[in-house]
Amino acid sequence: MAERKPIESWLTDMDGVLIHEGVPIPGADAFIKKLRESGKPFLVLTNNSIYTARDLHARLRRMGLEVPVENIWTSALATAQFLDDQRPDGSAYVIGEAGLTTALHDIGYVLTDHDPDYVVLGETRTYSFEAMTKAVRLINDGARFIATNPDETGPSAEGALPATGAVAALITKATGKKPYFAGKPNPLMMRTGLNTIGAHSETSAMIGDRMDTDVLAGLEAGMETFLVLTGLTGRAEIEKYPYRPSTVVDSIADLVDRV
Repeated sequence: MAERKPIESWLTDMDGVLIHEGVPIPGADAFIKKLRESGKPFLVLTNNSIYTARDLHARLRRMGLEVPVENIWTSALATAQFLDDQRPDGSAYVIGEAGLTTALHDIGYVLTDHDPDYVVLGETRTYSFEAMTKAVRLINDGARFIATNPDETGPSAEGALPATGAVAALITKATGKKPYFAGKPNPLMMRTGLNTIGAHSETSAMIGDRMDTDVLAGLEAGMETFLVLTGLTGRAEIEKYPYRPSTVVDSIADLVDRV
């Protein structure tokens, strides 16, 4: 195997890597501090499209993690970038929260339920049957179907919640049309993120807690991959997958000295 080049930029997932249920994972503050002091380009990523980067900056700051707004990359931002590249100044019917609607507004999209170019599905705290029915009818009338991410469930204090992937499956069942998912594990999210910080995949690393999204996306984008064991994928599960991370570590604390 060819030896990889030194890591000059870092991408890291947020939930399960830096924080867990609203609490920083030990070592996360030291890792972010070291990244900022190093001057190396970095991004904190999340497949969750509910919050804007500014919202997430404020939430992380309250937890003691100082991540600048420009170093946060969400599936909503990746989706907006994709749509801006595909069809500039287009229109969309959106099911989602401020993170997604703001990202689309910022690229000049018109949000409408009248003959939109796209139906764009993201996370929301209240999935409306009326909104889903509208989405089904618009897709049947020719709107293209886009979803921010394929995650089928999301975490909450009470247990799992239906997420974008589960609602997308419902709409697919009703229309026969599958969405294009912009978020992880689509390497598009990695590549658009790398482009925003002027980084190259061959000298970049992806840190994640899930084999099926973080590691897969990093691998397909040509990056070095680190799996931390503080999130969803346990050590025993790694062998179930047909691909492997470059390195497995217990937590983000083990990577501070790698920066």
